Amino acid sequence: MRNGCQQLRFCTEMGGWGMSAIEVRNLNKQYRARVKEEGLRASFRALVRPSYQEIQAVKDISFTVERGEILAFIGPNGAGKSTTIKMLTGILHPTSGEISVLGLDPVKQRKKLSYHIGTVFGQKSQLWFHLPPTDSFTLLGAIYDMDQATLKKRVEELTGMFELGDLLKTPVRKLSLGQRIRCEVAASLLHSPDILFLDEPTIGLDVVVKHKIRELILRMNREQGTTIFLTSHDTGDVEQVCRRAIVIDHGVIILDQPVKKLKYDYLNRKIIAVRFDAEQRLRVPEGVVLEKAGKMGARLSVDTRICPIDEAMRWIISQGGVADLTVEDPPMEEIISTIFTGRPAAG
Repeated sequence: MRNGCQQLRFCTEMGGWGMSAIEVRNLNKQYRARVKEEGLRASFRALVRPSYQEIQAVKDISFTVERGEILAFIGPNGAGKSTTIKMLTGILHPTSGEISVLGLDPVKQRKKLSYHIGTVFGQKSQLWFHLPPTDSFTLLGAIYDMDQATLKKRVEELTGMFELGDLLKTPVRKLSLGQRIRCEVAASLLHSPDILFLDEPTIGLDVVVKHKIRELILRMNREQGTTIFLTSHDTGDVEQVCRRAIVIDHGVIILDQPVKKLKYDYLNRKIIAVRFDAEQRLRVPEGVVLEKAGKMGARLSVDTRICPIDEAMRWIISQGGVADLTVEDPPMEEIISTIFTGRPAAG
């Protein structure tokens, strides 16, 4: 646990609008994109007189994230999630609006802010590909002006927490995706940041590794008080890790509420795909809809408010002869569409 006096002194030095971890007011981001025209003549004309269009990636959004909070910032592709994170971390400059992260302006005080935040951008690595993670940790420690004793102690803590062990001496190129993500998150925590920005941290991982990463995120928050700002297409990340969710679509915030309510209203449908060893005739229980049926398999939609997923799985297994069974979430685009229309899924 961090020293409370040090945290209080840091907050006092930062100043800013208040004591919240993140404060955003009327934030906008516009891009000027070149228009690609069809046809050979239009292509030649575009070389001489190119035309452009303004794209509004983020439109007048405002929100606050308190210290120690775990927030899900979710939406479909192109919704403005990554653009927002990049503005919060100082990578992109906003067109207009105000941002305060730990009392600092990410644009004007980016270097100072970098000592107090950590970032993990999905498949974009901060580890050197041909070096083992321990070498990357040493280099990152130097970047963050950490003395050798502090760095050694911190690496030992993170090695135990993330079960890195022999991974530290294995070249990154030889690590599995799950092993690399664990090392990536550990690297982002070397300097004990107050806020950790996670952009699609579980993308491409299998179920077991996803569960491990989620457990580690919760542990960091619980034991070190780290504020977590997470974006993900995986509703499992939202359900199992976050307490509050902001939903953004086409650059506009369309929902901001506790995950418990979001889960009940919108994350209440699961898809089960099952394959049997022999032909089955299924008579589904209440809350389960047979979407597609074949002689040797079926695709089922489960309303978890009526039939909890564990009960649905027990019912399927009780039919006998189950060869394979998978549980999936509906696509994020479908969930966003339901939210956008203002109609929670029928119960």
